[in-house]
Amino acid sequence: MEAPLLSGPDFGVTGIALTDLAEGALVRGHAFGEPVLLVRQGEELLAIGARCTHFGAPLEKGLLVGDTVRCPWHHACFSLRTGAALRAPALNPLPCWTVERRDGRAYVTGKQERDPLAPSPMTAVPAGHPKTIVIIGAGGAGNAAAEMLRREGYQGRLTLLDSEADVPYDRTNLSKSFSPDDEQHIALRPPGFYAEHGIELVQGEVTSLDVAGRRVLLADGSAQAYEALLLATGAEPVQLDIPGHNRPHVHVLRSLADHRAIMSGAAAARRAVVLGASFIGLEVAAALLALGLEVHVVAPDKAPLTKILGPELGAMVQALHEEKGIVFHLQQTAAAIEPEAVVLQSGERLLADLVVAGIGVRPRLALAEAAGLALDRGVLVDEYLQTSVPGIYAAGDIARWPDPHTGQRIRVEHWVVAQRQGQTAARNLLGQRQRFDAVPFFWSKHYNLSIRYTGHAEKWDELVVDGPLAQRAGSVAYVRQGQTLAVASVKRDLDNLRAEVALENHDEAALTQLLHRPLEPAPALPAPSLPTQKP
Repeated sequence: MEAPLLSGPDFGVTGIALTDLAEGALVRGHAFGEPVLLVRQGEELLAIGARCTHFGAPLEKGLLVGDTVRCPWHHACFSLRTGAALRAPALNPLPCWTVERRDGRAYVTGKQERDPLAPSPMTAVPAGHPKTIVIIGAGGAGNAAAEMLRREGYQGRLTLLDSEADVPYDRTNLSKSFSPDDEQHIALRPPGFYAEHGIELVQGEVTSLDVAGRRVLLADGSAQAYEALLLATGAEPVQLDIPGHNRPHVHVLRSLADHRAIMSGAAAARRAVVLGASFIGLEVAAALLALGLEVHVVAPDKAPLTKILGPELGAMVQALHEEKGIVFHLQQTAAAIEPEAVVLQSGERLLADLVVAGIGVRPRLALAEAAGLALDRGVLVDEYLQTSVPGIYAAGDIARWPDPHTGQRIRVEHWVVAQRQGQTAARNLLGQRQRFDAVPFFWSKHYNLSIRYTGHAEKWDELVVDGPLAQRAGSVAYVRQGQTLAVASVKRDLDNLRAEVALENHDEAALTQLLHRPLEPAPALPAPSLPTQKP
């Protein structure tokens, strides 16, 4: 994150008049060189850091919900009382500050910080918890689960298995920039972090699960015993199946190794072709364009992203990319890849010395299938994320769970969903029996424009558009049989947070009102159920 911007009153030196602290208002100031957020709730004055620990979003532009504040950018959630990061994607807590009242003014004095994985002093792991826990997959779900286990006070042996050599990293950053200077922002944790917190990172390919013997078998002949197991194997990219698909200048993007290969290829390239107009494909196209490459996008759709966002938002995204210089070849597919060109089914040849295929991903289910776990286009789990085999849980891209908001089983390939499922699975590995009922959320960034999407709508029979999407602002609600399933927003971050709360509370009236209301300061809202934050 960049150096903090200090604005507003100096809470440490001059303080602020109590009469200037309205109930439930998020007031930003600073103290001792750091941005601070001050909130009045009844007679209580609470002060925490003012910048989200994920990407540094200004929390005063977020939403107060009970005694928590939600980030306006990526919907992380923090406790006002302890600073704890209650919901991913933020993993680090906020600093807390002591607030004193003197002569009708409030002053921020002492600062308290804690290790991101330090359990609360009152945290107690129930008796009979597993002595050894193994997590397969160090992506968003696996890493979040490992960290939450330590945050919940688990002191047993904890092993995180993955075939990749790199430590857990932020997969959302892989498609947004191919500048070597930005790689420092990809790692989730600094070197030594996992060893310091007793999380054993083991690099190796898992070949099978010995369910009866409670062992994970690896390709090198070793085995990892477990009492409880979390499967977080993620997804893998769909590979091209056309002549030339395996040429050295053809890439997919899923791993950090893929990211580095594209970055290396782009350094010597002049023209790139991206196959697929998915979110990842379009983010890759924008990132390659930023490097000075000529970029063409080939996709079978009439317009990009319409199956997910609808025609209005899809048209907006296409127009934005075309303005920047991306050339689209829609209702087209690639027939072959030559050393210096991509040949389309129409016969057109697009010159290219770099090709990136972003035509989708599929869940990695081989381990689960071979182990006899129940499957249905994913690993079937219950509301606690437990599979058909007791003691084995699944989270992230592979998990198909009963969603209380749509009334259907769904499987979602979103980073934030994976992280939140990992956190819930960790608590349930320790016997807490916490239902996973979070509303799905994802974001996609195109140049300086971000789309926030809350909810899940695979199909809809009505689109409710509010705002001038052609001018790149507004919201779209995805409605089926009178029920709002999801809301996508552009430059309406606060409204998207409000939509999240309304979807959590199944408040259709609030959702209906939301799409016809001008932007306004955020009010305090009643708190939906959240994981208990121990004092």
